[in-house]
Amino acid sequence: MTSAIRLRAHYDGEKIILDEPFELEPETELIVTVLQPAGPGEEHEDWLRLSMSGLARAYGDEEPEYTMDMIREPNPDYDGR
Repeated sequence: MTSAIRLRAHYDGEKIILDEPFELEPETELIVTVLQPAGPGEEHEDWLRLSMSGLARAYGDEEPEYTMDMIREPNPDYDGR
């Protein structure tokens, strides 16, 4: 059975360098995961998609249309927009 150890590292333009010392034996098998930085608008787009999916769940196609005559107690601070 093989156990895995997670190590942080970075690429300096020529080679992969471990961020902290760790003893590796020759021929040790490694799995390398490259973390791509998000583009400038990607995170914003992800938040928009998450918000839209939440709104879609809250206000589905079967949501009834509410009219003004259904209001039992009007909000005095609402200006009727």
